[in-house]
Amino acid sequence: MSLRDLIDAPDILVAPGIYDGLTALLAAGAGAKALYLSGASLAYTRFGSPDIGLVSMAEVADAIGTIRDRVKTPLIVDADTGFGNALNVQRTVRVFERMGANAIQLEDQTNPKRCGHLDGKSLISKSEMVGKIRAACDARASGDTLVIARTDAIAVEGFPQALDRSSAYVEAGADVLFVEALKNKDQMHTAVSQLGGKAPLLANMVEGGKTPAAEALELQELGFSIVIFPGGAVRAVARTAQDYYASLLQHGSNTPFLDRMFDFDGLNAVLGTSRIIAESKKYGDDE
Repeated sequence: MSLRDLIDAPDILVAPGIYDGLTALLAAGAGAKALYLSGASLAYTRFGSPDIGLVSMAEVADAIGTIRDRVKTPLIVDADTGFGNALNVQRTVRVFERMGANAIQLEDQTNPKRCGHLDGKSLISKSEMVGKIRAACDARASGDTLVIARTDAIAVEGFPQALDRSSAYVEAGADVLFVEALKNKDQMHTAVSQLGGKAPLLANMVEGGKTPAAEALELQELGFSIVIFPGGAVRAVARTAQDYYASLLQHGSNTPFLDRMFDFDGLNAVLGTSRIIAESKKYGDDE
């Protein structure tokens, strides 16, 4: 089923956040029908850095290729601001699409951007963002590659302006709308009522962020078509890794932590090592 079909289906599409081949493999193995490659999660895991615009277009493209080599699950890619002006956006779309992205998300922040749930953001003009969306739509090789337009206007210009920008973005050709950092259920209701008839809406669940936590079914009932959990895996892994390293240095052994980790065979089972080795034998690798 295509990503567009999944979005148009009656049930809300839950897209877990991933950042590499392993998390993609685990999420797909758990039954995820779509995945969300989070720029923030790349910053967290690759650089140990906050989401403040340090990740480059080439680094995201490399991550897409690595993920696509392991899973075929539809992939939504966070392209931040498109890494420059409209021409940069076009190059980003062409590269990400070739690497295997099924949807490309663009936002209306200035460069360098920052996480949508951090303070101190600034925006490009509505007309410049409209141009970027039009450029993205023109650059894609396939109409099946979706363009997701995100606005961060709530924190900068206010909620009415965020709705106005979103309307302009869908008129420019955006396939999906993403109003970032909705502050409460009233704003969520209003966003759906005013924008839901124009394009599918995406909800962003950030643990401890500015948008109130909601379960997928509740968001579906509100009228959202997609919900992403972009950084949840990183927060879980970081907490577990912090505990792991503390335990190892305290005890000088992993024995006290064994019930919270895979052993050698367990991890290889998840990775499909036996199947991969068996596959290689078809090509004489055992000779």
